[in-house]
Amino acid sequence: MAQSVSVIGAGTMGNGIAHVFAQNGFKVSMVDVSLAQLDKAIANITKNFDRQIAKGTITEEQKKTALANITAYPDMVEGVKNAELVIEAATENAGLKLELFKQIDSLAPKEAILATNTSSISITKIAAATGRQGKVIGMHFMNPVPVMKLVEVINGYGTTKEVTRQIVELSKQLGKIPCVVNDYPGFIANRILMPMINEAICSLYEGVAGVEEIDTVMKLGMAHPMGPLQLADFIGLDVCYSILNVLYDGFGNPKYAPCPLLVNMVTAGKLGVKSGEGFYQYEAGNKELRVSARFQ
Repeated sequence: MAQSVSVIGAGTMGNGIAHVFAQNGFKVSMVDVSLAQLDKAIANITKNFDRQIAKGTITEEQKKTALANITAYPDMVEGVKNAELVIEAATENAGLKLELFKQIDSLAPKEAILATNTSSISITKIAAATGRQGKVIGMHFMNPVPVMKLVEVINGYGTTKEVTRQIVELSKQLGKIPCVVNDYPGFIANRILMPMINEAICSLYEGVAGVEEIDTVMKLGMAHPMGPLQLADFIGLDVCYSILNVLYDGFGNPKYAPCPLLVNMVTAGKLGVKSGEGFYQYEAGNKELRVSARFQ
């Protein structure tokens, strides 16, 4: 079982994945070309550990030990040279991921397993960019990684059963619940989630109901902790748009086509939490959730 893990990308998902591995005793190399992003990631991980301390789930000593398990690298060569497992957590962009996997494949030890945290891009396509297709697999963590229990484990066409077994056991070691699925557009999580979000956006677009009404129906009627429009804002409307296009291109079925309202919002840069406005408005220091002025 891998004890030395490299995480490629220090954004929201990357630092969350690094956090969980470090907390569970793994030596983690966190790699990002941006020193500022690496500094931000360490600060964010520290803040999240402090939240756990406040809740009584870990001690100050455990926090120190976990932080000591993480080493930041701006250089891919140094960051993956000793890895037993590499997890790519870069932006959800197929071209970028293919280039990264070519690099990782050439630099990581030949016996290392290469995993991607992609939420929709073909594992088989990513694996084909490497010389070790049997050792490439999907590990789709959910956000926020330290809190959410699910890991969607995705087999590529050539992924070996032994690699799948190792990743399932590793996920359990992290305190996660792995669900093994096969490599088709959107896998399971997003093949079901994204059409629901898209339908909620279409319902708003067609004037069936307002933002708050749509989210309230799903929260109170279906026991969802967050309505689909608010969830879309948290995921990022650009990410939702990208995943829907993967589904649409992969299946050729118009039911997956992104709603025109979603297309316009992404084009206008209204991406949700990350841009400060989506279906709701997000202001620094203001915890009150307010519907965007455009939809009032």
